Amino acid sequence: MPKAVVILPTRTYRATDFVKAAESLDIELVVASEEAPPFDMGDRYVQIDCRDAEKAAETIAALGETVPIDGIIAADDQGVMVAAHATTMLGLPGNPPEAAAATRDKLAMRRALAAAELDQPRFAGLGPEDSPSEAVAAIGAPVVIKPLDRAASQGVIRVDDPGHAADVASRIRSIVGADATLLVESYVPGPEIAIEGLLANGELTVLAVFDKPGTSDGPYFPESLFVTPSRHPEEIITQAQRTTDAALAALGLVSGPVHVEFRLDGERARVIEVAGRSIGGLCSRSLDFGLMGTSLESLILRNAIGKPRDDLRRANVASGVLMIPTPVTGTLSAVLGEEETRRIPGITGMDFTIRPGGRVVAPPEGDRYLGFVYARANHPEEVESALRKAMSTLEVQLEG
Repeated sequence: MPKAVVILPTRTYRATDFVKAAESLDIELVVASEEAPPFDMGDRYVQIDCRDAEKAAETIAALGETVPIDGIIAADDQGVMVAAHATTMLGLPGNPPEAAAATRDKLAMRRALAAAELDQPRFAGLGPEDSPSEAVAAIGAPVVIKPLDRAASQGVIRVDDPGHAADVASRIRSIVGADATLLVESYVPGPEIAIEGLLANGELTVLAVFDKPGTSDGPYFPESLFVTPSRHPEEIITQAQRTTDAALAALGLVSGPVHVEFRLDGERARVIEVAGRSIGGLCSRSLDFGLMGTSLESLILRNAIGKPRDDLRRANVASGVLMIPTPVTGTLSAVLGEEETRRIPGITGMDFTIRPGGRVVAPPEGDRYLGFVYARANHPEEVESALRKAMSTLEVQLEG
């Protein structure tokens, strides 16, 4: 039986999905995490600290010296560097550590893409001793200021006036650290799309192209809707896919899942972010592949251990996911309207990731989703309509 290691940060949503996928494929799964998962893995658990990537990788590599390991997967951003170091130590397919590092540092990513002359926002690093107002003025407002290593739009804030830049930079550093270098980049107007893909030996297979309807113009950028297939013109989707290939090559990524986001500025697809992992949260539950409803996690596992990846075509149906909005910070008392939401035509399921009594933190400080709602239909317009109805039907009640 093949054996794979999945790196699961403590706060990941995805442990159960990878375990189920491994069971369906007869893959023995070892969980490497900071804390034991909330289900019994027996001796198939190793404790690591994702903040010390090389030491964590050494722990996994030591396991690989006693039992054969066929593949290593990072479920989320926090495990990307661990996986890169561990696959390098064990000689397994994976991304070079320097390539993985470029996906975990948005300034390094921007510099690599600039060297490859790819279409992206103008940008500059903002160190703790630099003047925020001067940085904004040099690039030209409006801009977006963001941390270098956060996901889920945490700490991402639009600035229209250079005079407000210092306060915004201070707010972001209150989240990520007083001495943190930040990224300042020109604000790109237009809708967003996301390309979900899988790399094997440097060759990309595009699994899905998502529209992100209702993309925020700021000042904060919480994600809310993903719908596939895209409804944008084929020409601009093709352009985005070619740019994705070039971006991955520029960063040196060669193996595993990737998630690449663009803003469509007129007829230009401009790179916003390249991540060396799959789509975040529980959004993967909106996707099925092949005729048998294969999950994204199953494809990632098969790819990691070098098995034939079967039919990578997405199921012939439109699908999407709503990330339930977090309106304000507070303690969750209830979410009303669940049963009514489940009766909306096209809605196929719902998962809550914060329970009553749990703390809810609104953007831009927050990085956790309240929950996810999934939909399927014959056409993406029907999926979007169902998810928007769900958004209006669900009522989030918070205290204090």
